[in-house]
Amino acid sequence: MTQRLLLDLKDLSCGYEQQRVVQGVNLHLNAGDIGCLLGPSGCGKTTTLRAIAGFEPVQAGQIVLNGEVISRPGFTLAPERRRIGMVFQDYALFPHLSVEDNVAFGIRKHPGQREIVAELLRLVKLDTLGKRYPHELSGGQQQRVALARALAPEPLLLLLDEPFSNLDVELRRELSHEVREILKERGTSAVLVTHDQEEAFAVSDHVGVFRNGRLEQWDTPYNLYHEPQTPFVASFVGQGYFISGQMLGPDSVQTELGVLHGNRAYLLPQGSHVDVLLRPDDLVPAPQGELKARIAGKSFLGATILYRLELPTGTQLESIFPSHADHQIGDHVGIRVAAEHLVLFAARNGVAAQETEQPAQTAVNL
Repeated sequence: MTQRLLLDLKDLSCGYEQQRVVQGVNLHLNAGDIGCLLGPSGCGKTTTLRAIAGFEPVQAGQIVLNGEVISRPGFTLAPERRRIGMVFQDYALFPHLSVEDNVAFGIRKHPGQREIVAELLRLVKLDTLGKRYPHELSGGQQQRVALARALAPEPLLLLLDEPFSNLDVELRRELSHEVREILKERGTSAVLVTHDQEEAFAVSDHVGVFRNGRLEQWDTPYNLYHEPQTPFVASFVGQGYFISGQMLGPDSVQTELGVLHGNRAYLLPQGSHVDVLLRPDDLVPAPQGELKARIAGKSFLGATILYRLELPTGTQLESIFPSHADHQIGDHVGIRVAAEHLVLFAARNGVAAQETEQPAQTAVNL
């Protein structure tokens, strides 16, 4: 089944006054899909969202929604004419209006207003609270009202700006799953902005990782984790760490953890210096193994314990152990590499890949 392209950003650059915050962004979103702009503070994700909404002008490139150019240099279609809904971080509810009236605000002249409001309140599980006012609701309930209000006019695209950041961790997790189910049930396309990786992966079909105003990779959550295209994506997604290595052949690399073998051919010449990505789930306990590491730190996570391990060379990595394997800081434990495939990058003049400012070449997957 062919999917219809809904949102297309082409070589987009935007910012404030003469300063460019975002440069050369290309991404597309199909109808019915949920996308996410992910990255650290100040990386340009919110500026991109505001440009899509029509709040910021475009300095270069263009934004196309449903086949229509809505932003280009010298032209910005007014936000109210874009058929885009918005859910803000602080909810932005009208305090003097009831829940029902907040939801109905954008469809006051619609002949089926009452039915639409009732349907949406059922959808967000607030059908018994329609007569209450925002100050009488919890933070999670207020966010549900904001979502229902944004959905009422049936927008082509819904934008969510850090929608769960004011909620506690458990409620964020619960509400993020609920929001995905609601959007999928209605077939509503959406773009979410967050700095929370777990939130991004829970809600989205595609995630764009931003760094210093540039889009490093636009891909599925699975591919971002297993097939990162730059060292920054590799280290930002999934707590990745790098160790140095040297290519021995088309399918093996020498490291301080021994010779690691991949399940795909390497694309770098024999003898090349590389940085090999290892995540906590790539290192597993091996009590009888020859490879030992000193425990330098630990975090109890309930079902598991995350250990920070120091190798004899001083290199530090992380590993997830079962929670019953309760070791103390300073203990030495046996470990082994248990990665189904490896990701590596060409080393750059001896500098660790995660410390460089410019993206390295695309990862080689093993």
